Amino acid sequence: MARTIATNTTVGREELTEFLRPRHHVILLTSRNDGGWQGSPVTSGVDAEGRIVISTYPERAKSANVARHGRAAVIVLSEDFNGPWVQVEGDAELLTLPDALDPLVEYFRSISGEHPDWDEYKQAMSDQGKALIRITPTRWGPIATGGFPARLA
Repeated sequence: MARTIATNTTVGREELTEFLRPRHHVILLTSRNDGGWQGSPVTSGVDAEGRIVISTYPERAKSANVARHGRAAVIVLSEDFNGPWVQVEGDAELLTLPDALDPLVEYFRSISGEHPDWDEYKQAMSDQGKALIRITPTRWGPIATGGFPARLA
């Protein structure tokens, strides 16, 4: 049986955004006050400006970390766990209500398309006190796949 060779494909911002758009399984990494990492499996989308967007609640640790430090990283996975992935780092901001409401609509659209009743959706977001983390990519690794080094093929 042929061995799968690991790959690392360097991409620019536009290619990165194209890679991110259909992928919604993400591990969000934020920095704690003690210098450690807070990891959270989340669902993400990409907004019209190419920023990674994540719905959350303002009282979550990830929200406090983003508000405090203004930076975050994500590991974006493919639906197939063994599929291509990428790590992205960037400037991060926490949007709370009412400023988060329209970006939450864009977040939903980027993942699920149109909602049958936007007024109902907006009311639910308001009732739940939702917030949005928005990450502007500033640094990213190559798009990678796992496997063996080429020398072992």
